[in-house]
Amino acid sequence: MVAFPRITITLEQEEEMKKLIASVFATAMVLAVSSLAFADNYGTAGCGLGSVIFEDQPGAVQILAATTNGTSGNQTFGITTGTLNCGDKPVWAANDSEMQQFVAQNMDGLAMDIAAGGGETFDAFAELMDVPVDQRDEFAAELQQNFAQVFTSEQVVMAEVIDNAAVAVR
Repeated sequence: MVAFPRITITLEQEEEMKKLIASVFATAMVLAVSSLAFADNYGTAGCGLGSVIFEDQPGAVQILAATTNGTSGNQTFGITTGTLNCGDKPVWAANDSEMQQFVAQNMDGLAMDIAAGGGETFDAFAELMDVPVDQRDEFAAELQQNFAQVFTSEQVVMAEVIDNAAVAVR
């Protein structure tokens, strides 16, 4: 068995380490926040906190970016607010409370209409999202094709449906 020497740290050294860790963390946060103002490129992981931290670096680092986006739930927030490299606030943001109320009250009907590729509930949803009438068939087809990305589970909530629909057609 190998015996390792015992390391003793004084209280002063411990305080210095705490200051060093705090300053490294503060610097990382400043860099991450300041990159929001300049960064509009992101890699295959999509927008979110992961795109702010890892930007558009190629390769396996995008797995870390996607994991950061997915585990912290910030991608939905970024899409809704137009932050975290998720672009401008969506066009339908002015109708936000009306949109939220509509989707919350019509989740089942909207899911059936999107799965079917159209319907009354879908038409009202498209109107709230300001989709021009001449583009609604294409919008319906995109959402139908990406149904599993819009309605990700039986427990999906209204805000996720709205954000997922916006992402699915980008």
